[in-house]
Amino acid sequence: MSGTYEYDRADAPAGALRLHLNEHTGGCSPRVLDAIRRVDAGDVARYQDYGALHRRVAERYGLDERQVLLTNGLDEGLLAASIVHLRGEQREAVVLEPAFGMYADCVDAVGGTVVRVPPRGALDFALDLPAVRAAITPRTGLLFVTSPGNPTGRSIAREDVLAMAEALPTGALLLLDEAYAEFAPATFFGPAHAGRAIGPATFPPNVVVGRTFAKAYGLAGLRVGVLFGDAATITRLRRVVPPYSLNVFVVAALEAALDDTAYVTDYVRQVAESKTLLYEACGHLGLTCVPSDANFVLVHVGDRRLEVIAGLEARNIYVRDRDSQPGCAGCIRITTGLVDHTRLCVAALEEILCARE
Repeated sequence: MSGTYEYDRADAPAGALRLHLNEHTGGCSPRVLDAIRRVDAGDVARYQDYGALHRRVAERYGLDERQVLLTNGLDEGLLAASIVHLRGEQREAVVLEPAFGMYADCVDAVGGTVVRVPPRGALDFALDLPAVRAAITPRTGLLFVTSPGNPTGRSIAREDVLAMAEALPTGALLLLDEAYAEFAPATFFGPAHAGRAIGPATFPPNVVVGRTFAKAYGLAGLRVGVLFGDAATITRLRRVVPPYSLNVFVVAALEAALDDTAYVTDYVRQVAESKTLLYEACGHLGLTCVPSDANFVLVHVGDRRLEVIAGLEARNIYVRDRDSQPGCAGCIRITTGLVDHTRLCVAALEEILCARE
């Protein structure tokens, strides 16, 4: 692996305000902890049957269970797609930059080659469809697309996703990473806010949608993701996923998390309010930010980037340095979770940036 994945900075001091990994800043639902406590010795000793859980997730999203594959974090789904679709002559994977580092890591793990499509320019993250089409060749086996994007927060319209899928050669797959779907106004197959069935849905055979229960549901530490797609496409991916990759605590926790729709709905509401607070702060501080459909905001702080990051860390607040990613020079990414946490971050930014005034 190339080491670009965010686990490199997952650590932070005890009690720190973790606004650097887009986690649920309020933690999981209390129902999740109650469910975990009810797991007994017999449960731990047995391999899990995922049938009921697959049916439950399928029902939530208005899909047939054959269209659903639960994975050990969405990362396992990304790796499965790389294993299945980067074979033979189709060894290239197209990645739209800036992008989640795990895409390149998965491609590298299976011996593939990454073909990168850069952004149009600094802070210009509009989809460059001609450039994507130009990057696709008969050697393309996989196309990674993120919506909302990380770290941009920008969404890609369904018709543009379909246009990219249509440009792929036979046998290639477009994996649409919708890790932040719950916070977005629209997704590939409908609104994704908690508690709403969003089907029925049909998927082109060369498109798979990936989601995670790490963000809005607060289950990042338990590692559970899901792939949605055409039943035949999902079957091919299922063959390379280990049969018992979700542990007993995940099974119990996900059932409980799906039950507590009010908890997720409230967090989605707070994320929206937090983004508004951060936008307003950026406005009066003279900072440029990218409007986001996710639970974070990309903020351009320019040549004061290191000063801001150090100042925040001195106040026990951690944000993500995105300066090295294409189009993101001078930028930091700030998770916008609970409103009280965002207020603390805004106050700290004001102290740091106004100190020279």
